[in-house]
Amino acid sequence: MELLTNLLSGFSALLGTETIPWWQPGSVIMIGITIGIFVGVMPGLSASTGLALMVPFTFGMDPLIAIVFLVSIYTSCAYGGTITAIAINTPGTPAAVAVAMDGYALTQQGKPGRALGTSLLANVMGGITGSLILIFFSFPISKVALKFGPPAFFSLAIFGLTIVASMESKNRIKAFFSTALGLLLMTVGLDIINAHPRFTFGQTELFDGFSFIPALIGLFALGEILLNIEKDTGIKKTVKTFSSNLPKFSEIWSIRKNVFKGGAIGALVGAVPGAGATIAAFVAYGEAKRSSKDPDKFGTGSLEGIAAPSAAAGASEGGALIPLLTLGIPGSAATAVMIGALTLHNIIPGPELFTRNAQLVYALFASLPIGIGFMLLIGYLGTKIWVKLIAAPKAILLPVIIAIAFVGSYAVKNTMFDVYVCLGFGILGWILRRNGFPTAPMVLAMILGKMAETNFRQALLAEGTWSVFFTNPLSLGLLILAVFSLVWPIIKERKKRASSESVA
Repeated sequence: MELLTNLLSGFSALLGTETIPWWQPGSVIMIGITIGIFVGVMPGLSASTGLALMVPFTFGMDPLIAIVFLVSIYTSCAYGGTITAIAINTPGTPAAVAVAMDGYALTQQGKPGRALGTSLLANVMGGITGSLILIFFSFPISKVALKFGPPAFFSLAIFGLTIVASMESKNRIKAFFSTALGLLLMTVGLDIINAHPRFTFGQTELFDGFSFIPALIGLFALGEILLNIEKDTGIKKTVKTFSSNLPKFSEIWSIRKNVFKGGAIGALVGAVPGAGATIAAFVAYGEAKRSSKDPDKFGTGSLEGIAAPSAAAGASEGGALIPLLTLGIPGSAATAVMIGALTLHNIIPGPELFTRNAQLVYALFASLPIGIGFMLLIGYLGTKIWVKLIAAPKAILLPVIIAIAFVGSYAVKNTMFDVYVCLGFGILGWILRRNGFPTAPMVLAMILGKMAETNFRQALLAEGTWSVFFTNPLSLGLLILAVFSLVWPIIKERKKRASSESVA
């Protein structure tokens, strides 16, 4: 009852006071959502970059309006990243890689509207799930998240890597090779403990390793373009028209379990500091494929494969706000920027925030469903625009994609070296694709590899024994899940093969 009263107070503070006209929060939320979608669409612009660029514009704003504006940007970046992932196979955010696997496959079939609509609705439902979990379960989840130490984070990374077994059931050997290659490339740079250069070959630009966003853009966007140029069989060769038709209600209803399950996974993983939307999206994708009645459709345009990671990415944003607001702990670079913005407006996140600035916190909670509504509206109106862009002549579309790829890569650190990284990974992606090696496992390995190595070595330095990974309850539980995730798809496939042979 107290929670309901506080939420009503939050809505009252948001929608009308003497200092804030009722229309101002609504317009600020809509502007923030639009900016967030744009930031997500543009490769090279992350949520943290977008927030950092917008913080100066909040000077002089009422603290409530400023925080609502920044949170609106933050929560809409995940959806923006899926647009280019589906349209041109260029994930705007790392989490959108999981969406691209089935989303772009539907675009190649001339049905981008179905993919974009599914991603939008799943992201909206995921956002609602994350918001509800944030509002009702902030404190209990934050207490569990605090118990994650280096052993548990290492086991979480291993669990994420085992998803490769369910992602690529057709050729697991090639998938594991791509994973191993991603782990190898991840080791480039200064050693995390003693700062010794590894595989840098004297290049100071490689001391921080390969910039992830340029590598991501190269693997997916440039790799796809080079493959199309080589075969001279782009989408336009096989698809005459592109449909902007959204998925039917019956199709959305059939994947409702994936949406809600992905939303729950996203919120829970997002609440763990350092985990983030990318891990949540891949875990949700792997779980959706594992539990699917027809897992062979994944990677060929399955709506389940689009819905689960989209919902997880959308929900993870709400989950990441849990440790930020309740404990003052940033779970990602974006939430670290958020803490800086809160401090700028004399708002100190942590347990006392809910007593000292309760009205502001609950006004922020009240703004989340309003922002989700605006995102649904803007996404729906924008679908036909995205489809028209996809349908542009290849002679125009491909150079534009290449330009976006290089500009996005340069924008990460304002250096030409990242453009060369993008080009190099583009050639690598082209070589892998033409030989049947999937690129998504490599991306997953590059993301999780650093997390696994860092926490593995920290755990050993702190405890001095391997047993810590098995005596820590969270670590042991995650390792058991990792073994199950690795073995179960293989067992399931063998059972299916045995049953088909017995019928024959």
